[in-house]
Amino acid sequence: MEDMKAELDLLMERAAECALISSQTSDKKKRDLFAKLAEHYSVLASELERAIAEAQHGAQ
Repeated sequence: MEDMKAELDLLMERAAECALISSQTSDKKKRDLFAKLAEHYSVLASELERAIAEAQHGAQ
């Protein structure tokens, strides 16, 4: 379970970093690419967060 939580933290960190890069670049292609990456990492983090919650609920 701890490894899943560590991976969740990493995904959330990557999403934040990509969002920051997207907001700071003046190049439209880079902005769009990093915005898509941020969204993708956010979706993955949400799915992993849900899986962790389900695993914790099932373990009780």
